[in-house]
Amino acid sequence: MKNEQVLSFDAYFEEEVPDKNQEPYRIRHCKIYFYLEDDTIQVLEPQVKNSGIIQGTIVRRHRIPLPSPNEDQFYTIDHFNINAEVIFYARRYKIIDCDQFTKHFLRKMGFKLNPPGNRPDDPYTKERQKILDSVNPLRPYERIDTLKQFLEHDGHVLRFYCVWDDPESLFHDPRELVLHYYLSDDTIDIKEVIPVNSGRDVVPLFLRRDKLPKYAPTGLYQPGTITSRTVLNVFGNLVGNRGRYILDNRKTGAVHQEFYRDSDLKIGAVINVWGRQIMLCDCDEFTKDYYRTKYGIEDFTPVPYKAPPPPKAEKPIPPYTGFGSEEDSLCSCMSLLPKPPQKDFKKFMEKDRCGLESNTLRFLAKLVTDSPIDKDRKFIICYFLSDDTISVFEHSQRNTGIIGGKFLEKGRIKKPGQELFKSEPSEYFKAQDLFIGARVCFHGHNFLLVDADEYTINYMEKHANEFAVADTGFIFKKLKDIAEPRSREIRQVFAAADPQHTKVIEYDPFRNLIVSITDGAFSEHEIMTLGRHYGEKEEYEIDHHFLLAKAQEQLKKNSFENFEQLSTILVYNDREKCGALPYETCRTICKSFKLPLSDDLLQTILTMFEDDHKQVNYKKFVDAVNWREHQIPSFHTIKLPPKNEDDWNGQPPFLPVKRIKYLPLLDDLFGKEE
Repeated sequence: MKNEQVLSFDAYFEEEVPDKNQEPYRIRHCKIYFYLEDDTIQVLEPQVKNSGIIQGTIVRRHRIPLPSPNEDQFYTIDHFNINAEVIFYARRYKIIDCDQFTKHFLRKMGFKLNPPGNRPDDPYTKERQKILDSVNPLRPYERIDTLKQFLEHDGHVLRFYCVWDDPESLFHDPRELVLHYYLSDDTIDIKEVIPVNSGRDVVPLFLRRDKLPKYAPTGLYQPGTITSRTVLNVFGNLVGNRGRYILDNRKTGAVHQEFYRDSDLKIGAVINVWGRQIMLCDCDEFTKDYYRTKYGIEDFTPVPYKAPPPPKAEKPIPPYTGFGSEEDSLCSCMSLLPKPPQKDFKKFMEKDRCGLESNTLRFLAKLVTDSPIDKDRKFIICYFLSDDTISVFEHSQRNTGIIGGKFLEKGRIKKPGQELFKSEPSEYFKAQDLFIGARVCFHGHNFLLVDADEYTINYMEKHANEFAVADTGFIFKKLKDIAEPRSREIRQVFAAADPQHTKVIEYDPFRNLIVSITDGAFSEHEIMTLGRHYGEKEEYEIDHHFLLAKAQEQLKKNSFENFEQLSTILVYNDREKCGALPYETCRTICKSFKLPLSDDLLQTILTMFEDDHKQVNYKKFVDAVNWREHQIPSFHTIKLPPKNEDDWNGQPPFLPVKRIKYLPLLDDLFGKEE
């Protein structure tokens, strides 16, 4: 594309320097850029250090007119070539070369390129370079260049973990140290790791940062003997009692002292730190990478210097005292001032009731007893996921002589068969212990869970990773392990249960077949989960006129009449002018327009006008809800299935599925039959 193509030319121009003998003129090199998209031209001069000239953009980007007498015309690509001259605003530019892209482009356009020209030197620059080359230092200064090392290794520090076995210590305990080697200037500092309650004073540094010398056998040198530079007094005090000093680049008479370098440090080495023998035992990962890269060292086996820590003494928990709950008794043993046991606040906030999400599992149960009076009693067991508490209510039945209502106060319930006074915390009933067909014992009362409401079943299927009885994959694998050896026999049993060859059977025969196949290994909840997965879903119809009439009623009550403005906004967002918008776009526009419809009703009505590509015909949608021009006169009835959760009174709800498609189940178990 032309809007991304720019021709680049190398050029120069001469500039006179008046009133200066050293430089009558200067040669200034520059770049000429020609933009193909609009024939604009830009001239840039590269920055030259210490040039004394303001450099950068010489001619800003625009179309440049030709010199007189053609001022009404502009420069085009035909005016550019190598070894050609162009005049921009009375300044003459000599083009000497161009880049490869420009050469290739011009040849492709049919231009015959001239050979590249020579680049003349600037006389002032050459003269100044001669002066700089001829300048020599008047004194033999010694140059100590540490800038390169600092720039390359600034912030790079080698870290070694060391130990010093102090022989003069009272208890002869090793003292742990951390040695830092700074690569920027070859200095070392050491810090001591002082344990808590060790009896030693806490000091900031064991050794301050400086170069660490390797000591000679003769001992310490006198102060001032070792210096980084040697200074010579040339005349002494003979001339005016004033000395004349120069640096001695030969270093005659200087004492040479060796300092520790990074090559001297390695794991297992012993270094002399002002008379103290310190062993390097380990290092960090950066240090290992540094030595691995620079010196090729691969062995970084640490030197053990610590005795293994003694086993941590376990604090025995005293047994339960019987006063209060087990948590209260345990908190009284943790501190002198007993604190109330902490609750799981995060779990409470996640599983607290929010809107239609009650986070409460409800089961229908009956007593497991031989008493003919208690057999017909029905109970509702509620498990609250927010705090793992359970409450039991009894359903009141007329003419039974038993008063219904609260049977068990809300609280956590221990599992039976546990010792009362013990140190270990007791086990309580969890949500995974409750499912259809489970037998539980609450304070000596045995319950059999016979059913659950629709919310509980849907919640367990939604969190199948927590509830194995609602995990279709786990149940299917379990059934396949049992039924695979008898595949032919099981196919015949299912075929016999469907004499009319309808490929579906009722739920009760299906349940009986699964029970006979598994020999009672499946619970009622697992069978129901399998039936719901392969069940035939019952479809029900919603009267669209009823929903539209309900939407028009809500709009009319809120006095909403801005249908033309809503239609204008939808048309504006339809960039392709196809009369349809995505579902989410329409929903967002309606929400931002503050259309007074409930979210569920708005979503349902938008779905009514969707096509196969999830595109909503917004014109039909606006016309349908426009109660001014297309008012629906009367409501129509809506056909819905019977309620099974909101008005659940403990009676068994209707089965979510009544008919089971058994052929997909058999195909998944044994493969498709040939």
